[in-house]
Amino acid sequence: MSQTFTDRRWTSADGLSLYARDYAGSAGPAKLPVIAIHGLTRNSADFEGIAPLIAQTGRRLLAIDVRGRGQSDRAPDPMTYQPATYAQDVLALLQQAGIEKAVFMGTSMGGLITMALAAIRSKVIAGAIINDVGPEVAKEGLARIAAYSGQPVDTPTWADAAAYAKRINAVAFPHYTDADWDAFARRIFTVGTEGAPILNYDPDIAVPIRAAGARALVPNLWPMFGKLTKGRPVLLVRGANSDLLSEEIAAKMRKRAPRMDFVEVPDVGHAPMLDEPEARAAIFPFLGELP
Repeated sequence: MSQTFTDRRWTSADGLSLYARDYAGSAGPAKLPVIAIHGLTRNSADFEGIAPLIAQTGRRLLAIDVRGRGQSDRAPDPMTYQPATYAQDVLALLQQAGIEKAVFMGTSMGGLITMALAAIRSKVIAGAIINDVGPEVAKEGLARIAAYSGQPVDTPTWADAAAYAKRINAVAFPHYTDADWDAFARRIFTVGTEGAPILNYDPDIAVPIRAAGARALVPNLWPMFGKLTKGRPVLLVRGANSDLLSEEIAAKMRKRAPRMDFVEVPDVGHAPMLDEPEARAAIFPFLGELP
């Protein structure tokens, strides 16, 4: 996929320099932009498959690096690595970019940040695509993610980095080839000072999770979910093999928000990349109904 974005930076309330990939919308009538927000240990590169396709429909798309990830600054205080702070960072981006309202597309933690935004400043959200996460999450999936987040890895070569990516994520993408795992590794690793691949996030992002202990495994975000789904279109995407968004939780969400759109991506776990045919077949009509 051609790199069709420009680099954009903005500043958080506490002075961090934060980064986004800014994909310009193709020519045509102005449409609301899309803000794409990745999961816990990932970065803006996660959207490189779907972002250019959305931009081709005429919507500008900003895929952000949440603080502590990718090209965004690392926070001096690791306790700021929490959804409420991340949501404030997103509001700072909107303000500095002159965006009053946007469509939000959040994968995993990005979906939680979108729910936090609904609680803090609901009016900025015109619609939302929530990817494989809910107002409660399955303990098995969260425990699996917590087990590797922030842990040191030894990856002297890109082959080692690809092997790590596969080890951590094979449960989600059983059909991936070696080439897929190499591409995956190049999204989640960067080159360190020694010239070897290193994970492209601050290990301290795990500090608040460890500090919260067992309480972190059962956050109750149902009130935030209620605010998000009230009076605006929402699309829920679920990986059919997901260990984070269980079938039961997805069913409960659909019962609470009967007008919410829903798609399940077959043969994928946590979380779909959103460029799968089934995901695209739901995302583009959904966006097509929005201003």
